[in-house]
Amino acid sequence: MTDCIFCKIASHLIPSSKVYEDDEVYAFLDLTQVTKGHTLVIPKKHVTDIFEYDEKLAADVFARVPKIARAIEKAFPEVEGMNVVNNNREVAYQSVFHSHVHLIPRYSKEDDFSMHFGNHSNMYDGESLAEIAEKISREVINE
Repeated sequence: MTDCIFCKIASHLIPSSKVYEDDEVYAFLDLTQVTKGHTLVIPKKHVTDIFEYDEKLAADVFARVPKIARAIEKAFPEVEGMNVVNNNREVAYQSVFHSHVHLIPRYSKEDDFSMHFGNHSNMYDGESLAEIAEKISREVINE
């Protein structure tokens, strides 16, 4: 894609702080640096989001994530944890429409980063959970 900023970064047309590169994947520091070492892992092939991945691309990208995460942890021994975040589509907070995985090192609970998981367990009983699981399972089989 000619107008994609991440395609331009992966092609070295726009400078970046490269962390890792191979034939399929490019990783670089996020300019926002939510925390020190905040890294983006992208496929070099332009795909908008997770819904466009095939199995090979998923294997290529997600196999590199632990390797890069471990490198961040080794580079900064004070890292206490890591958020691995992949936002897909605007409603899920995707702002650059070239798929990317955020590796956000966590140094303490006071880092300027938070996620909220609402607890809606009171809205679902065993039967409704089984119906949801069956509906998804049927689609996985058809995939």
